[in-house]
Amino acid sequence: MTEAEQLEEARRWLRFATEDLEVAEAVAKDPELTPRAACLHAQQAGEKAIKAALVASGVNFPRIHNLNALRNLLPAGWSVKGEQPDLAELSEWAVEARYPADLPAATREDAQRAVRQAREIHESVVADLEKRSRTQAQHQDTASRTGDTATKKESE
Repeated sequence: MTEAEQLEEARRWLRFATEDLEVAEAVAKDPELTPRAACLHAQQAGEKAIKAALVASGVNFPRIHNLNALRNLLPAGWSVKGEQPDLAELSEWAVEARYPADLPAATREDAQRAVRQAREIHESVVADLEKRSRTQAQHQDTASRTGDTATKKESE
């Protein structure tokens, strides 16, 4: 996959992350809806955002929901690596929010924390992807101009 194809696929993952984040935020704000659903969608938003960064980096990743493990697969240069040192609590919602268990029910505070952390992950990945897109565009522009210069010299 070329770098341009990786960025396009990463954007696709990020669109899914954005949708999950929007659902999580809406559910967290609505007192009629269960906080558990907000926690689940927040976890999914964080997971898909990190996976978008992995795709953009050309890193193959396992089908896991452990956000710390996924974040640790990112190469240097991704802000989320330093900004989010502990994603264990958000990771737990991948399973705890989906299946009945002998665990305490998610609270509004849990939902707010999960949504806040998912939003931070999302914003970090979006910012880094924008930087990578600009860098890629600059490299393409430079290569294009260099190619044009070489073509002009060849024709003289």
